[in-house]
Amino acid sequence: MGMGGSSAGGGGGGRRRRRRGKAVMSEINITPMVDVMLVLLIIFMVAAPMMTAGVPVDLPRTAAADMPSQTQPITVAVTPDGALYVDETPVGEAELVATVAALATPEDRIFLRGDTTANYGTVMRIMGLLSSAGYSKIGLVTEREQ
Repeated sequence: MGMGGSSAGGGGGGRRRRRRGKAVMSEINITPMVDVMLVLLIIFMVAAPMMTAGVPVDLPRTAAADMPSQTQPITVAVTPDGALYVDETPVGEAELVATVAALATPEDRIFLRGDTTANYGTVMRIMGLLSSAGYSKIGLVTEREQ
């Protein structure tokens, strides 16, 4: 009787009540996730072409068209001093065929990158080694002329 407040009333008794405007939202808002995913996609699309160049080699320029590429090409690079690299890993002439055989089958395409100042005989000797090992799809990599 004289002690407590009314149970249906608005402000007493220390009880907390939820207002109708602040009900729990049971829907998932995916707009922020889509925004983040689109930003990451753009970042990876811009950064991916920058990660393809391995050993710095000054390639010769030509007016030839681009070759159709495969998923993971094997690249063999010859530097100006005659050093050999298979996908950024330095190798010697003796272990070149074994290293390429571990990475590719004879049906795979191999890209040969020879520096413009590299000895022509060295580049042709490497091409001959790969050809005699059974790799017939050897492509010479060049840069397009401006």
